[in-house]
Amino acid sequence: MSAQPKTASAGVVNELMQPSVEAFDAARVGAVILAAGSSSRMGSPKQILQFQGESLLRHAVLAALGAGCDPVVVVTGANAELSRRELNGLAVRERVNTLWETGMASSIRTGIEALAGVDLAPGAAVFLVCDQPHVTAEILCGLIGAHRATGRPVVASTYGEGFGVPALFSSALFPELMRLEGEMGAKQVIKKYASQAHFLPFPEGEVDMDTPHDFSRLLEKDVEKQASPTKPVAS
Repeated sequence: MSAQPKTASAGVVNELMQPSVEAFDAARVGAVILAAGSSSRMGSPKQILQFQGESLLRHAVLAALGAGCDPVVVVTGANAELSRRELNGLAVRERVNTLWETGMASSIRTGIEALAGVDLAPGAAVFLVCDQPHVTAEILCGLIGAHRATGRPVVASTYGEGFGVPALFSSALFPELMRLEGEMGAKQVIKKYASQAHFLPFPEGEVDMDTPHDFSRLLEKDVEKQASPTKPVAS
C-alpha cells in the first residue's frame, strides 16, 4: 500500500460529534449496500446482472444478511424499480436516493440516515457496493470480527495496490461520512483515518463490474473454473 496523505491523529475520532449513547447499540453492526448508480458504462443496470444464479445486488444483500448485519439498508436510485424486484422476500430496508446523480456521497448519507432512523441504531456498519461479485458473508464476518477484536474505528479491505470497500466504520465516524460531497466515497475517510484503521486482505475485491467487458470476463473465468477438474482429496 502506497504512502497515504494526512491521517487523523489518535484521539481525533473521539472528538467527532456523536449521537447520544442511548441511540446506539455498540454490539450491533448494520450494513449499507450502495446500489443507486445508473451503470452508464455498463449500458444496462448492473444491479440485476445475473451471476451464479442470482443478481449482483441480491448476492450482496445475502452476503450482508449471512454475516448477521442488522439492519441491512439498500440504497437504490437510478434503477430503483428494477433493483426493488431483487429484494423480494429479503429482510432489508430500501431507501431511494433521489439525488443519486450528484454522486456516491449522497448515497452514503442516505444509508446513514436510514441507520440512524431505527429504534436502536447499530454501533458500526459495513459499507459495500453491489458490483463486487466475490464478496461473501465470510469476508464481511472477517471485517466485523476484526472490529470487535481490535476496537479500531475502521476495518477496510485491501486489494491490488490499494484499499476500499467492503469496509466497516464505527458510528463515531458516521458524521465524517455524512460530510462527504459529490463523487467522494468511503475511501476518503479510510485514507484520513488510516493510522487508526485495520486492514484485511481481499484479493478478489479488485474484481468489479464497470463495463460489459468486465462482466464477460467474469463469466468466462467462472466457466473455466467450473470446467477445470478438481483435485482429489488425499486420504
